[in-house]
Amino acid sequence: MVRTRETGGFMKCPFCCYEELKVTDSRDAPEMNAIRRRRECLACQRRFTTFETVELTIQVKKRDGNYEDFQQQKLIKGLEAACLHTTVSREQVFAVAAEITGDVLQRQVGEISTKELGEMVMKRLEALDSIAYIRFACVYRRFKDIGELMDAIQSMQPVGNC
Repeated sequence: MVRTRETGGFMKCPFCCYEELKVTDSRDAPEMNAIRRRRECLACQRRFTTFETVELTIQVKKRDGNYEDFQQQKLIKGLEAACLHTTVSREQVFAVAAEITGDVLQRQVGEISTKELGEMVMKRLEALDSIAYIRFACVYRRFKDIGELMDAIQSMQPVGNC
């Protein structure tokens, strides 16, 4: 039986509410930073799928000194904004977010600064798409004038056929 955080009780069959289930298949779902499990109820024999995710307890230290919980969805939203109307696909955005989340988790530390997180994003965007990189850099680095923007463009490594 599997205890759930939401109910404080055991996971139940969604069809008959029986509490004894067996797992018939488990697979990684890296795009969701989760494990996908097929389960079968021992009473009614019906099957259903569950997704188990890691609950992140990593704090992000903001520029103003405040802290907030690391949220992969917020990372995805920022990546999507930077990659809008570029060659970067939605699947690539999710892959980059999963990769960064994995890197953050592997550090096994309780906090990360927005500076570190931003640099991780910029490194990956620079390798993917120059426009997405510059869009993200404009927001992240808060350019004060066109000179700073031009310096960022000139410091970029060539990407693909660009």
